[in-house]
Amino acid sequence: MALEIYPAIDLLRGAAVRLLQGRYDEVTVYDADPVAIATRWRGRTPRLHVVDLEGARGGELAQLDAVRALVAAFGPGVQVGGGVRSLDAAEAYLSAGAARVVLGTAAVEAPDLVRSIARGAPGRVVLAVDAKDGLVATRGWETVTTRTSIDVVRSFDDAPIGAVLYTDISRDGTRAGPNVEATSALGAASPFPVLASGGVGALDHVRALAAAPTIAGVVIGKALHDGVFSIEDARALGA
Repeated sequence: MALEIYPAIDLLRGAAVRLLQGRYDEVTVYDADPVAIATRWRGRTPRLHVVDLEGARGGELAQLDAVRALVAAFGPGVQVGGGVRSLDAAEAYLSAGAARVVLGTAAVEAPDLVRSIARGAPGRVVLAVDAKDGLVATRGWETVTTRTSIDVVRSFDDAPIGAVLYTDISRDGTRAGPNVEATSALGAASPFPVLASGGVGALDHVRALAAAPTIAGVVIGKALHDGVFSIEDARALGA
């Protein structure tokens, strides 16, 4: 199974940024014009991962117009999350042209809503499972629950979820390497394809993920924005 590569654009106040370990007081601004990034990446990979960081923290869509512009610039294959905690929010992103919507907080706080959205749009919901010290975190990673990632994912085995996005918060934005062991274990337990996120900073990290048979894809942000390697380099390893 090929490892799918998802370059990432995180949006904050209209700019493309990166947080360190999910901290809103540790922000690196990469480009004031995210559309320019999406345009450069168009045609180089079929997928793009977009996060509305203000929405993730506040629970309301803050970047809908920006997402529309990114979809127009990149084309099909955009998955977007951050603040998707209602049917209206999910439908707004899907109507804006997003291929898939990512729900994290709602998976813990409103699981029936997530099931309903998934059943109305089969295969177009990505379940975001963000873990801190093994426990799932919600609301922009500012609230840590008592549930494990495997517990949350298995609770949706009756819904047509498209994929699971697993992020180790302690690795996110660090380029220190992804948590291959935890991601692989979740992939083995999950009825859905699992995508890795957080910590990818070298091609060896991509190679390690590609060697794990239960990991279907990887979201990469900081390493691509910093020019450590190219989308083409990563896709070659994932093929």
